[in-house]
Amino acid sequence: MRVFVAGASGAIGKRLVPQLVERGYEVVGAFRNPEHAERVKSMGAEPVVLDLLDAPAVRRAVLESKPEGIIHQATALSGKFDFRHIDRTFAQTNRLRTQGTDNLLVAAREARVRRFVAQSYASYRYARTGGFVKTEEDPLDPSPPAAMSEIYSAMNYLDDAVTKAGGVALRYGGFYGDPVDALVEAVHKRMFPIVGNGGAYASFIHLEDAAAASILALEREAVGIFNIVDDEPAPAREWLPYLAKTVGAKPPRHFPAWLARMFGGELAVAMGTELRAASNAKAKRELGLSLRYPSWRQGFVATYSRNVKPNPSNGFAH
Repeated sequence: MRVFVAGASGAIGKRLVPQLVERGYEVVGAFRNPEHAERVKSMGAEPVVLDLLDAPAVRRAVLESKPEGIIHQATALSGKFDFRHIDRTFAQTNRLRTQGTDNLLVAAREARVRRFVAQSYASYRYARTGGFVKTEEDPLDPSPPAAMSEIYSAMNYLDDAVTKAGGVALRYGGFYGDPVDALVEAVHKRMFPIVGNGGAYASFIHLEDAAAASILALEREAVGIFNIVDDEPAPAREWLPYLAKTVGAKPPRHFPAWLARMFGGELAVAMGTELRAASNAKAKRELGLSLRYPSWRQGFVATYSRNVKPNPSNGFAH
């Protein structure tokens, strides 16, 4: 199969392209920065410089590539976050998830591409009521933190647009897997505290497993929404001290909720005490999801135990 990968030089893309090539796919790798051309070519893909927000350029690239499948993994994240104004950090990514997705879907329809896989997200999004581990059938948060309203809107738009077009939206957990990482830097600096009781749950996924799941969705001709997360959802009070110990950092600080609210707003409190995780049961059942790292415990050790100096240019989460 010939596959068009948008975001081929990104965190998932640079793992996805080699996996596709290894499995015998012909890959067209699209990316925005011309400096990434040699990197994408070295992975075995045909490089294409492309701005997903340029509709005529997207149409031309897809029609000329003649793919049988499209995988949309494009974001515009640098790894630096202002949690009080996080929508600003995600402004360009939000456009890629809305306008960029539309441009790819229109081009896919004209090129008669039957298989379309897109990057979505699970963490932060499910309603902060009831159980702490959610399935794809559970409702999303009807009242997301104000600082993330545009992020929620863009992700909801992508989910709806892709599934209505007969494609699949993969709701990933929090990404990790680079030996250098922005979250690791924050943990080393003790800038990521446990808030309140540390009861907010998170789901993680190693970048290699995220890439492999994209291929499974493509091969199974999946339609709909799937949580792509590991087997062990966990509260911050468990995974955060474990990560600190793994990277050789001091234990995280503990902040009461009122203090976290003062410095980080409602978002900081929600992220520390209220967030829900996701179940991967559907992906295992219908996609045959098989994980290299079934738990973040294994993945953190494999990735970070050498205590490589952190680098803020590599983002941990969406």
